[in-house]
Amino acid sequence: MSEKNKDSQWPLWEVFVQSEQGGPHIHAGSVHAPDPEMALQNARDVYSRRNEAISLWVVPSVSITATMPSDQGPFFDPASDKIYRHPQFYHVPKGLK
Repeated sequence: MSEKNKDSQWPLWEVFVQSEQGGPHIHAGSVHAPDPEMALQNARDVYSRRNEAISLWVVPSVSITATMPSDQGPFFDPASDKIYRHPQFYHVPKGLK
């Protein structure tokens, strides 16, 4: 492979930011970096400039597997063969409110 055909950018990393203790990590965006340590530093510089974060996660974009819009129907339909998930099949003993 010639130098002209090689990708000229570092790998892409997805950045997740936690803004308060116990809160969820929310996807904030992406950064390019050659390794995890540099990805964390770049994420800190871009997504935590005003002390918005108390924790950062970086994940290589190539490691993320996602559903496709075409999966909307069958993939997310509830399993109708698992009737125990529906509360109408349980009987509440007398005397309980």
